[in-house]
Amino acid sequence: MTVVLAAAALLWASGCSSGGPSPSSTPGAGSTSTGASAPPSPGPSVSAAPAKGTATVTGTVAQGLKSPWGVAALPGGDLLVSSRDEGTITRVAAQGGRTTLLGKVPGVAPDGEGGLLGLALSPTFGADRQVYAYFTTESDNRIARMLYDEKRPAGQQLGAPDTVLRGIPKGSIHNGGRIAFGPDKMLYAGTGETGDTGLAQDRASLAGKILRMTPDGQPAPRNPASDSVVYSWGHRNVQGLAWDSEKRLWAAEFGQNTWDELNLIEPGKNYGWPTVEGRAGRAGFVDPVAQWRTSEASPSGIAYAQGSIWMAGLRGERLWRIPLAGTKAAADPQAFFQGEFGRLRTVLATGGTGLLLVTSETDKRGTPSKGDDRILRLDVS
Repeated sequence: MTVVLAAAALLWASGCSSGGPSPSSTPGAGSTSTGASAPPSPGPSVSAAPAKGTATVTGTVAQGLKSPWGVAALPGGDLLVSSRDEGTITRVAAQGGRTTLLGKVPGVAPDGEGGLLGLALSPTFGADRQVYAYFTTESDNRIARMLYDEKRPAGQQLGAPDTVLRGIPKGSIHNGGRIAFGPDKMLYAGTGETGDTGLAQDRASLAGKILRMTPDGQPAPRNPASDSVVYSWGHRNVQGLAWDSEKRLWAAEFGQNTWDELNLIEPGKNYGWPTVEGRAGRAGFVDPVAQWRTSEASPSGIAYAQGSIWMAGLRGERLWRIPLAGTKAAADPQAFFQGEFGRLRTVLATGGTGLLLVTSETDKRGTPSKGDDRILRLDVS
C-alpha cells in the first residue's frame, strides 16, 4: 500500500487534473474550538508536530460524484471511488479527472447510512488485481473482494464478489464501513453497533468493533482471541482508520449527543461505548486522545500526514487537524474550511504534504450545489 500511495502522490502533487476552486485557506489559517480538546501534551523529549498547521485547496480532482464514500489509490495515481447509494465503483483519472464506471457491486442494498462503503486494494494488487469492498446487503454488512479487469468494457470490469467476511450486523444507521490494509498487510475494518448499543460490549458480536483479519477473512495472527477477528470493542460507529509513521493505529468515532472521539487503538482494549462517551477516566476503558462536541465533528474518514491526523467532519462541515506527539495530541485540534464545502466524508494521504478530501453533500443529509460531490486536492503542513 505504501508503494501505491507513493506513486499516487507523484501524480497528484503534479497538479495534472484540471478545474477547481481558487486556493482556499491561506497558510496559517484554521481555528480551534472551545469544544474540541486534547489532554495536556507530553514533555519536550517527545517529538511533536507544530501546534498550528496549514491547509490549502490547490484544485479539484473530480466533481459530479454521487454519494461518494470509499476511495482507494491505484498504482499510477488514478482513484477508485465507491458510491454508497448507487452501489457502483468508478475510476477517476489522475490526469483530467475523467471517470470510468467499473461496474455495480452485486448484492448491495442501500438503506439509510448503509450501502457500498469502504474500499481497499489487496496488498498484492499488482499481481492479483483484487479490490476489497465493505457493503450492506439485505441481511448483513460484509466484506468481499472482486477481480478488477480494466481491459473489459466500462461497466463490466468487476468480477463476481468473493465474500471474505459476512455476518456483520446491519442497520439503517451506524454501519461503520471503513476498511484498510495495515502495515502488517492484515485487513482492518471499523464497524458500528447499528443503534443497538449493547452490541458494542458483546464480544461475540462483530458490531461496534474494530476487526483485524487476514486477506482471506480469517482471524489474524496475534489477535486478542486466536479464533476471533475482533481487535478492539466498545465502539459506537467507526468510519476512520489510519496509521501514523510509527505504525500505530488511530480511529475516529461518532459520539451520540456529547463527544466524538479520536482514539489510539490497542488490541484487546475496551473503548467504553455505551457505558462512557468521551473522557471518563474510568478503569477498564480507554479514553480518547481528542474529543469534540458532536455538532463540530461527526467524524468519518481520517488520514495521517505531516505529523498530524486529518479528520473529515460530516455534521461539523470542517477538516480537523490533530497534531501528534507520540501517542498524545501535541495541541488542541485545529479546524479548516468550516462550512466552505459542506459535509466532508473521506481523507486520503497521497504522500508528502498532499491530501485528497472527499465531500458528502449528496448523502441525503447535505444541501448539494452544482458540481457536488467533489474530490479536492490539498496541500497541508
